[in-house]
Amino acid sequence: MFKRNIWKLTLSLFVVLWALSSLIPLTDRPFPDYIRAEAKVEPGEFAQLLDEAAARVQSDDPGRPKTVFVALKSIANERNIDLSRHFPQVRIESTLRNVEKRNTILLDHLLKESKGRLQLGLDLKGGVAFTLEVDESAMAQSTESVREEKLSKAIEIIGNRINGLGVAEPIIRPIGDSRIEVQLAGVNTRDNPDIVESVKKPARLDFRLVNPFLRPETTPVGEIPPGYEILSLEHESATGETTVEEVFVKRIPEMTGEGISTSYPVMDEFGRYRIILRFTSDGSKQFAAVTKEIAGYTQQLIQRTGNPDARARLAIVLDGKLYSAPGVEKEINSDSAEISGSFSQREAFDLANVLNNPLDLPLSIQEQYEVGPSLAADSIASGQKAFLIGIGLTAVAIVAFYSAGGFFAVVAMSLNVLIILGVMASLGATLSMPGIAGIVLTIGMSVDSNILIFERIREELRLGKSLPAALEAGFEKAFSAIIDGNLTTLITAGIMIALGNGPVKGFGVTLAIGIFSTMFSALVISRLFLSMAVQGGFMKKFHMLPVLQDTNYDFLKYAKPAFIAAWILVAVSVTSAIVQRDSIYGIDFTGGDQITLEFADKVDISEVTATINTAGFSDINLSYTEEIGGDGEVLRIGSPFDSGKAIADLLAAAHPDAGFKLKSQTTIGPSVGAEIQANAAWAIFWSLLLILVYVAFRFEMGYGVGAVVATIHDVLLTIGIFVLCGRQFNASMVAAILLVAGYSINDTIVVFDRIREELALNPNSTLRNLINRALNLTLSRTVMTGGTTLITALALFLFAGGQVNDIALTLIIGVIVGTFSSLFIACPVFFWWHKGDRKHVESGHDAKPVYEWTASSKASE
Repeated sequence: MFKRNIWKLTLSLFVVLWALSSLIPLTDRPFPDYIRAEAKVEPGEFAQLLDEAAARVQSDDPGRPKTVFVALKSIANERNIDLSRHFPQVRIESTLRNVEKRNTILLDHLLKESKGRLQLGLDLKGGVAFTLEVDESAMAQSTESVREEKLSKAIEIIGNRINGLGVAEPIIRPIGDSRIEVQLAGVNTRDNPDIVESVKKPARLDFRLVNPFLRPETTPVGEIPPGYEILSLEHESATGETTVEEVFVKRIPEMTGEGISTSYPVMDEFGRYRIILRFTSDGSKQFAAVTKEIAGYTQQLIQRTGNPDARARLAIVLDGKLYSAPGVEKEINSDSAEISGSFSQREAFDLANVLNNPLDLPLSIQEQYEVGPSLAADSIASGQKAFLIGIGLTAVAIVAFYSAGGFFAVVAMSLNVLIILGVMASLGATLSMPGIAGIVLTIGMSVDSNILIFERIREELRLGKSLPAALEAGFEKAFSAIIDGNLTTLITAGIMIALGNGPVKGFGVTLAIGIFSTMFSALVISRLFLSMAVQGGFMKKFHMLPVLQDTNYDFLKYAKPAFIAAWILVAVSVTSAIVQRDSIYGIDFTGGDQITLEFADKVDISEVTATINTAGFSDINLSYTEEIGGDGEVLRIGSPFDSGKAIADLLAAAHPDAGFKLKSQTTIGPSVGAEIQANAAWAIFWSLLLILVYVAFRFEMGYGVGAVVATIHDVLLTIGIFVLCGRQFNASMVAAILLVAGYSINDTIVVFDRIREELALNPNSTLRNLINRALNLTLSRTVMTGGTTLITALALFLFAGGQVNDIALTLIIGVIVGTFSSLFIACPVFFWWHKGDRKHVESGHDAKPVYEWTASSKASE
């Protein structure tokens, strides 16, 4: 027994231990405490620096640093202290001798290490998020590759700016070919009011003239030549000592970095680094003109000073920071130039990187929202409650119906959760409320695999097989349906990842991880537990409560009236959605401001409306909704652009006794809303098309048509009923609709797989009888799976709010509608497609089912 299962046991232990190690540490550790404990050399001396940094943060100085991270970096740089000597365990490039850069690398690394491996999203931790869009006119003439390069460089520069704030694990990613999404968890605009503006400020590479005749140290304090500014330039000696030189730099550039095609560092035979510049055709002409002019200043400087080595200089400035100021001896009239100096390896590569960044992209804010820590705390509480209740009820149900087998399934399900979280942590994914919803719902749907296996084992036992033989046959015969069902759901998850943004993409990632971990848990871990229990003699009987056993319903008898009634309901609900189309779209689709206000005393909605209308605001949507966690209500207001904050201030002043207080604010531009609408439509289209192709390939075209018609029915009816419930569409609804499509097709696949099997087992039966038999044989599985999934969806619906509540409601509708469509839409369409003739089916595919372990199955029989 042990030898037979050793590979499963070894693999399962490895995966579980790896997932556990990926999650450690589980939570963030305070940065000051973590870094104090990590100091290995002269910890007392470092502790004094740390205490001084903490004192700066707590001082009354209005310009004080906001965090110990920033304060410690400032102290070290002011005094030229190399902090890395206290942390010999952190390896930093030995050739890098610039103390400030060494400290930056060290503190960034320690900040990252102080954080928990699985980071929480904005909705669970609080923070700021915004989407920046590039002015299209700035890239109108750019090719696709150039657009990608410019956007990539913009992301890099924004990342460097944010790193200076001491924000760990910021999310900075491109959206399409003209937008950048930034998420800063743990940051708020109260302590950092200018954070968005400072991040989005255009980054521009300039070549500017250094005043050849005047220097700050020889000029009276405060006297700056007109048109110039003072910038500082660092010089690093061969021993690593850093000196700072101040120079007058012209404000208006001689040329920008757009003329550079590429730059790269090279090392000469003496180990010294220099940077080679390559210009475009226009850039070469510009640079020749600029260097000719500056070479003229060089000649004047030599004449004035009598120093033949004197040189006028050309400053290289990025983002207002002076990176280098090489001297110019003569006109450089070629397609390349060279910058020489005493560069370390890292400095040379950094400077080359700067020169490769000819960025001049004006960025505008298209979407911005902030989640307060109190709302995040409520989200965590609601997520924990929904998670525990959903999983708990599912576990109780499966143990109650399947006794010992159910217990092993619950253990495998718990390990499944651990594996999902471990994979997310290892991939650097963030856990958000939609992500928690994805885990809960994935677990609820994953129970289907175990139920399918158990029902197959029940059938084998009723045929008189021994428990070990029934166990083997049950897993083998369920294998095909499990693989097909999960792979079709994976299609929808892939579409979410490919076309979704924000919560939709996060939901898709979680769902995709959950699908793979679920198959592993069901087919490897559950099988391992059951095999060892049965083969070891610990489990002699498999007790299962009967659920809809030996049914003989004629489902096809009611197919036509049910089909007609279903599509009439679809027509009514879709018509209702079309009639209400101006009011059913949430801010994610229309754009605008949405604010959430908390309050002490509730004001009648009519009074709030009157107050806002009297002030001249129009197109306002108001609603009191249950706060996430169910502990109180909040007032949600949707309004036109740039009016949300004004409305919040207005209500706070007009109703002082109510205690209105702004809790969160979201702003989404119209172009973002239009893109979300387009992506939603394409996501549903591609999901349906790929499902049709997959099912037709794995089964036969008639199955594919039946599956797609049923899925379209489920999607349309779910949308219609959702609208009839008074809900609005938002970005998360795209994920929910795709999840319904995945659930529906998974349910349908199980029935189709059984029809295909019955075609081979009953060669003399009619197609009508085969379909009815397949539906009756899978009915208990359909009801049990739908019931357990419904339990988890209800837990989310009752104990979570906001987007997760919408997702849960959608799934509740989808489970009911999907179960109906498997019985009365998919199979009847398949039956009618083949005109009720089994020969028509068999001509399209080999009806014999194919299993992974055929030889083993025969042996067990």
